[in-house]
Amino acid sequence: MAEKTTPRTAATAVDHLIVGAGFAGLAAAIKLQEAGERDFVVVEKDSDVGGTWHINTYPGAECDVPSQLYSYSFALNPDWSKVYSPQQEIWEYTKRVAEEAGVLDRFVFDTAVLDAAWDEAAQRWRVRVLTSSTGESREYVARTIISGSGGLSEPRLPEIEGIDAFQGEIFHSARWNHDVDLAGKRVAVIGTGASAIQLVPELQKVVGHLDVYQRTPNWVIPRNERRFTGIEKAVFRHVPGAQRLARAAVYAQLEGRAPAFTRFPALLQVVERQCKKNIAKAISDPVLREKVTPTYRAGCKRILISNAWYPALAADNVDLVTDPITKITGDAVVTADPSTGSGTTERPIDVLVVATGFYVTEPPIAQHITGRDGRTLADVWDEQGMAAYKGTTIHGFPNLFQIVGPNTALGHSSMIFMIESQVRYIVDAARTMRREGLATVEPSAEAQAEWTASMRERMKPTVWTTGGCASWYLDKFGNNTTLWPGQTFTFRSHLSRFDVDKYDVAPLTPAPRVTTAEEALA
Repeated sequence: MAEKTTPRTAATAVDHLIVGAGFAGLAAAIKLQEAGERDFVVVEKDSDVGGTWHINTYPGAECDVPSQLYSYSFALNPDWSKVYSPQQEIWEYTKRVAEEAGVLDRFVFDTAVLDAAWDEAAQRWRVRVLTSSTGESREYVARTIISGSGGLSEPRLPEIEGIDAFQGEIFHSARWNHDVDLAGKRVAVIGTGASAIQLVPELQKVVGHLDVYQRTPNWVIPRNERRFTGIEKAVFRHVPGAQRLARAAVYAQLEGRAPAFTRFPALLQVVERQCKKNIAKAISDPVLREKVTPTYRAGCKRILISNAWYPALAADNVDLVTDPITKITGDAVVTADPSTGSGTTERPIDVLVVATGFYVTEPPIAQHITGRDGRTLADVWDEQGMAAYKGTTIHGFPNLFQIVGPNTALGHSSMIFMIESQVRYIVDAARTMRREGLATVEPSAEAQAEWTASMRERMKPTVWTTGGCASWYLDKFGNNTTLWPGQTFTFRSHLSRFDVDKYDVAPLTPAPRVTTAEEALA
């Protein structure tokens, strides 16, 4: 007797499958549509557009790049409330842009990519997705995949003994539990990075006691914050070119900092002096001052901005703990005493907040993408580190485009500028494929190797290499595969056109003729 099989659901065919509905995925959808490439679907694992600005709702969440530049060049917003926008405002901006662009009819939310495999015979990607709200699995067959999943999408939990046994409330800063009442509680925050310096001052106002666990201090400069006046907003809205001029001024100011990061790190001593004044202004205790003062060059790790961080650490209900954590019990954090070499200190807590970052150099999406030779992108990058031609395309993975790929992040300016640069390149690739009748485009091994070698060579004089710190910019091989080692306008220049001559290509082949029912009966 023949074994019963479950019928396979028919796959949905699309030209372009976009993964992620944050700034990157949304820009790709809008610009593809404008270019006449309307046959696309955007799958998003969360319930709405916005990406990191949708899911990061921790207290105090704000952008650390000025609003005028942290927005699309093709969708200026005259109504930003202040220089650095809060999370809710940025999320609402992305929703409004998506609605006005008329692309939301092709967005599929609560849907995560299970796996994507290249089908060489069909010259297509076969992508399985799972919709969390229904438990339904379905398949797409796509000519291209455009990944906008982002480097700050998957929280990284610390590997600490006993953390799974903690009996109180525990959550990552990127998955904030707003149902937990923190008033009067004993709270611990592990981490002192970009998220922690925003949420700690907010927690300090409401908790009973707060322990902040720091492994390495950061350089923190003052936040030159102010609200936009009604007159300024009116000018932005009604005076032609006024807001573009303001945007250009912000861009020029930030871009002027790039040489200090990439070629002349000694210039960053100016930033260090500014940071030390920031410390001295808020902290009088010499022991605490020493704890929060870095010993590496500013810029080696991400420079943070805050007016509230140091005052919060100096508050009576806050302790900054620099002793290494050895384990977590059911109701406490246990640290070693490095001064004696033996002994421990146990600090009881009710709530544990982990602000320990994301999988930046090991993006989780790479585990789900299988290329031409049957290996996943994660396997390939595990052997050699993240690498992609112009941060966008990858040898062995035809028709795969990565937005915010290797060596495209920034330490000095707005990622939206980089995203738009990559999207222009990808749209030009789509045009080229259609114009020249190409089924596949894949960067040659030589082109990718030359690009990667140039990145590593250009990284040598940068502060990220010479600054004397260990940062999340670096992979397990010690290479900075995260940041762009130059001016943002040079990146845009490199991606100004799709350079098909650097690619291995395959022409479209005629689809096999299907015999009609009438012919079959003749």
